Amino acid sequence: MKKEKLSCEQARKISIVKALAFLGHLPTRNTEKEAWFLSPLRSETQASFKVSKKLNCWYDHGLGKGGNCIDLICELQNIRVREALAILAQVNTGNYALPEAQLLKVNESGTVIRQVKPIQHPALFAYLKSRKINPVVAQGFCKEVHYTIKEKYGFSIGLKNNSGGWELRNKYFKASSSPKDLRWIYNGSQNLIVLEGMFDLLSLLTLFPNIKREADFLILNSIAFADKALPYFDTYTTVELYLDQDKAGRKTTSFFLNNNATCIDKSNFYKVEKDINAWLMKTH
Repeated sequence: MKKEKLSCEQARKISIVKALAFLGHLPTRNTEKEAWFLSPLRSETQASFKVSKKLNCWYDHGLGKGGNCIDLICELQNIRVREALAILAQVNTGNYALPEAQLLKVNESGTVIRQVKPIQHPALFAYLKSRKINPVVAQGFCKEVHYTIKEKYGFSIGLKNNSGGWELRNKYFKASSSPKDLRWIYNGSQNLIVLEGMFDLLSLLTLFPNIKREADFLILNSIAFADKALPYFDTYTTVELYLDQDKAGRKTTSFFLNNNATCIDKSNFYKVEKDINAWLMKTH
């Protein structure tokens, strides 16, 4: 298909709301005159990014800056005008497919998954960086998950569990969508690594990238699933435990050691910290 060439004048007329939707950003509030978004340029929990539909311009109240559609794409993607025009040309032709809303069962907190895609939001990359996680590792195991909670919109890094629910994390938010369950990552290995949560997995793989070729992984997502985890151990020759150093984590480690002879406590190298991520952040 021949690419459409777009002038700056044409590009400035393209709906900013439509352009943001193309890039995966949905409004938290939408009226005839304006739309409000969680800022696509930074992390926030309350929408302060306004789009005037009448003027077709945007203003980020948190940054104190705004502009037209071209300005936004340049700022958002950190690109030049020519590259922004190429993106806006795709928006203008309508020759693209926005991901359909992926609705899962609403849990008790009212969480509804709206969209799942590869991690690309700068705020989520900044969050990974703040926790010393290799973004390539995160992209290999996690997704960018957009959701609503009782009509409030948000997005997080998500790890899908065995039952189709999601563990959700961003700078301000830690929760899960139902059904809650553990996550088994099968690579055909005879060695199983057991961790408590998503960031334990990402931290371990950031520290030891080659370990993903040497083991399967079981992420509990809650120590309440300790009993449910035990049957997974039976098919492995070794089960390595990398659980938290708090009282609950040590109790779960002892439970596994006492119930399966193949279990080995591997937490010694980070025992002075609460968990693997705390050790990673302090030492790297």
